[in-house]
Amino acid sequence: MNQPVILDNSAWEAVTPDLSILVPFYKDDPRRLIGALNGEAQRLAGRIELVLLEDGKSDLDLSQQIRQKILELALPTRLIQLDLNEGRAQGRNRLTAAARGRYFLFLDSDMAPDRIDFLEVYLQLLSDKPDVIVGGYSIKQCIPEPHHRLHLALAARADCLPADSRSLNPKKYVFTSNLLVRREVFEAESFDESFRGWGWEDVEWGARVGNKFHVRHVDNPATHLGLDTAGALASKYEQSVANFSRLATRHPELVADFPSYKLARFLKRLPARSHWRLALKRLAMNSGAPLLVRVFALKTYRAALYAEVVS
Repeated sequence: MNQPVILDNSAWEAVTPDLSILVPFYKDDPRRLIGALNGEAQRLAGRIELVLLEDGKSDLDLSQQIRQKILELALPTRLIQLDLNEGRAQGRNRLTAAARGRYFLFLDSDMAPDRIDFLEVYLQLLSDKPDVIVGGYSIKQCIPEPHHRLHLALAARADCLPADSRSLNPKKYVFTSNLLVRREVFEAESFDESFRGWGWEDVEWGARVGNKFHVRHVDNPATHLGLDTAGALASKYEQSVANFSRLATRHPELVADFPSYKLARFLKRLPARSHWRLALKRLAMNSGAPLLVRVFALKTYRAALYAEVVS
């Protein structure tokens, strides 16, 4: 039994918030994000609370430091700590059960708001009674490191898009890294806990929700600070195959326009995939190769993985 341990700070009981910020973390340190949120929320007259989920304890010293940090916050905060990791979908569902706000703001623990009025922008948007708002994310505050060059290049091309671009296909660009949801919408459609490991559970959720509710895209981004090495990216892609298969099976009309799906279907017809797929991975891992070549190799490697599960 994964019995949670709950810690509330002294400000928790005193508010009835409009907005609950929900942040899961596992093997990450969320204190930079917590500090930024706390600094802004103090100006917002008790309209916001923060609920954190430590989804499995991997560093006892860090866990204790986070507990101490929470006790020092002016921002009403609850910390839920689990001994065992439950995963991205189940963890976020657990967070909503603890939230008291009319709206949920999902943030990844390695995000950093790009604006000093990040939360105030969202609170102002609540007057429109939105269903779902995607704020977007950026790499604006990232400090480039040589071992992160590949991830930076991929994110800049595929993920860090302005609202008008994301709005062209609103269901595709639903990322839980910076996502606001009305409580009633989430009660109608929660995250599918059959999605395990890394990837695609937020896009699948966005596809379901987008069929019933309005998904709005705005420019209120946060920086994704948690950049991965090339090897970590490849590992995540390898973990994501089963989840991509679930997405493609349930929402074929959505994935039909994905470049990765189209390429996977093409690659499926080619022989000896296991041999040249390994060569693509080696090329992507080669820090001496031109960056654009590495980007192409890693994207094609991902599509080659997905070729095993597409029809």
